[in-house]
Amino acid sequence: MAEISVRKRIWGWYFFDWASQPYHTLLVTFIFGPYFAGVAAEYFVAQGFSEIAADAKAQSTWALCLTITGLIIGLGAPLMGALADSSGRRVPWVFGFSCMYVLGAGALWFTMPDGSNMWPMLIAFGFGFVGAEYALIFTNSQLPSLGTDEEIGSISGSGFAFGYAGGFVALAILLLFFAEQGNGKTLIGLDPAFGLDASQKEGTRAVGPFTALWFAIFMVPYFLWVHDDPPTGQRASFGTALGMLKALVASLWKRLSLSAYLGSSMFYRDALNGLYGFGGVYATLVLNWEITQIGIFGIMALISSVIFSWLGGRVDRRIGPKPVIVGAIWILMAVCIVIVAMSRTQFFGFPLAPGSSLPDAVFFGCGVLIGGMGGVVQSASRSLMVRHSDPTSPTEYFGLYGLSGRATAFIAPSLIGMVTAATGSARLGISPVIGLFALGLVLLVWVKPEGDQPK
Repeated sequence: MAEISVRKRIWGWYFFDWASQPYHTLLVTFIFGPYFAGVAAEYFVAQGFSEIAADAKAQSTWALCLTITGLIIGLGAPLMGALADSSGRRVPWVFGFSCMYVLGAGALWFTMPDGSNMWPMLIAFGFGFVGAEYALIFTNSQLPSLGTDEEIGSISGSGFAFGYAGGFVALAILLLFFAEQGNGKTLIGLDPAFGLDASQKEGTRAVGPFTALWFAIFMVPYFLWVHDDPPTGQRASFGTALGMLKALVASLWKRLSLSAYLGSSMFYRDALNGLYGFGGVYATLVLNWEITQIGIFGIMALISSVIFSWLGGRVDRRIGPKPVIVGAIWILMAVCIVIVAMSRTQFFGFPLAPGSSLPDAVFFGCGVLIGGMGGVVQSASRSLMVRHSDPTSPTEYFGLYGLSGRATAFIAPSLIGMVTAATGSARLGISPVIGLFALGLVLLVWVKPEGDQPK
């Protein structure tokens, strides 16, 4: 078999981001999440809740789903990484979790608009989401083998940019040919494709099987061009994996920079995931946007993500990832303050005229910054983690990285759920993410810009 070039291997690795991004773009943030929130809110209204209480209950229900899946992902991530490193095999794990992705996403077709089966559909969503996040741990761990320390920032940024471009194309297809507006037509005035029934929201529900099919097709270059290094000769075992994980965790107290970075990213990535998980829900419940409006918002955010992820990778290459992360977090905190201080009727306490378009314009601007800075943060964070990883066991380290991003993944949705329930306001419920970003910034003080790889 002809040897696969480094360039082709890098492009195969890029294709994982292109293939997998729609789970986050279409399902978590811009299509399924808002659709589910609307379905749940109408269901709770039918159960006798007031509109405001139903909106809060719907947001709390979505928060519960993200809380539980976050716990599962976070607690299992380090063990998965250690299992892979003990055998040197990663691609078979990616394949297995890819199957979870496809099954979970495809099942969302059955999410009925009357909310009658919303709990089984939340389980299906969580099943696929766990698969997507676990697969990401293993592909992230392949980054160190694709280039030098100076190159990985640019490679990481380009990968995120390519992934967001995939999310943009997928979202555009959904909006143009499938997702219904209130009048039953798509964004360009067509009936949903393939004769789908707009009255049953079949065009919007098609996001599930569409996402599954997209992933299955575009993962082909990854599996063709990205191969494992020679195996270690050891069989993957839980005992060996637990021993490796225990030794790594025990070494953390000697490595202040790594420990501080894991703690910092635990908070700021949790805050970012909170924004992604509830941005579309906020638009549905607070601003009363339709799915197509949220989709246009998503397109703008994704274009921004592509541009800023690519630019962020270049800046990372010049000045390193840490200052890039710090700058992006400050901008995201400012955006969150604006979102919390705004509603359909007021802006920072100043009343707005009935029907004012200011909240819509401001939130579109916020979307551009969330998409752009979110891409920058994720790309630079992956780059900074490589600088803290042992090249001989990268999956193990990225398992810890996955844990730091998911061990407290229940905090943002649970805090959002609790604040939403306590205040009865979906708008104020977003406020905890500001504090999480601030905690991440504080801990970054102790993080060395060039990392502290074990010698």
